[in-house]
Amino acid sequence: MIFVAGSQRLLGFHCSAAGGLANAIRRGAKLGCTAIQLFTKNNNRWLGPPLTLKEIDAFRTAWAASPIRCIMSHVGYLVNLASTDPAITEHSMESMRMELQNAQALDIPYVVVHPGAHKGEGEAMAIRRVAERLNILLEETVGDQLVIAVEGTAGQGSSLGHRFEHLRDILAGVRYGDRVGVCLDTAHLFAAGYDLRSASAYRSTWEAFDRIVGRAALRTMHLNDTKRELGSRVDRHEHIGKGAIGLSGFRLLMRDLSLRAVPMVMETPKGKTDAVDRRNLTILQSLVK
Repeated sequence: MIFVAGSQRLLGFHCSAAGGLANAIRRGAKLGCTAIQLFTKNNNRWLGPPLTLKEIDAFRTAWAASPIRCIMSHVGYLVNLASTDPAITEHSMESMRMELQNAQALDIPYVVVHPGAHKGEGEAMAIRRVAERLNILLEETVGDQLVIAVEGTAGQGSSLGHRFEHLRDILAGVRYGDRVGVCLDTAHLFAAGYDLRSASAYRSTWEAFDRIVGRAALRTMHLNDTKRELGSRVDRHEHIGKGAIGLSGFRLLMRDLSLRAVPMVMETPKGKTDAVDRRNLTILQSLVK
């Protein structure tokens, strides 16, 4: 189910699939989301049980009955497409295959994945390995319309993706350019040193992205404030307007007409109730005006 952009922003949250994948849609719909993200399996395990026809049908039925117009899945955190360790590489590829199979079965158009970490082996060769492994995965799914969105990172440790040049070079090495793109996370951007707080800084960041990567590559976004300072290279999400980016940066984002068709989901900290999620969504919606 590929979304068709309209006047309404595609905005929402990463939603829990506890109790069944269809529950992620129900939770998102209850919050008033028009876009959501979910894990299609346990995010801290390589593999999960195959989806049943009952699960698939329940998911599709719940989606069709909801106001949600775009869904993205997020690959589990164990996957490292840049690894040189044979065992990690094998596990990562098998895990990715399951992630893509799940997305295909559920008609999810976007699969978001972190590019991985080079673990001291060097960025250039690691970027080449990521592209080569994406090519294998895309070759195995020729004919499918799903897009793998490589997520920019904060740059903790030896993680790839904290420079626009990393994302550019990964995409340049992929033969199926129409089926791979980029997911940008505001908290990661800021931690990586790309400022969003003032009009001039915001403009400079997007000019750099457009020049180095190209706006056509941007498929999805994560909207998160951050607990840490500009260029910290530390990934710590915060509620919208409560962190170092502040309302000024999110106001610029929400009023940026060039981003109006981009699906955006929040991965802000969860509370005991839906109250914090509702607050974050209300704030973002109010900034459009």
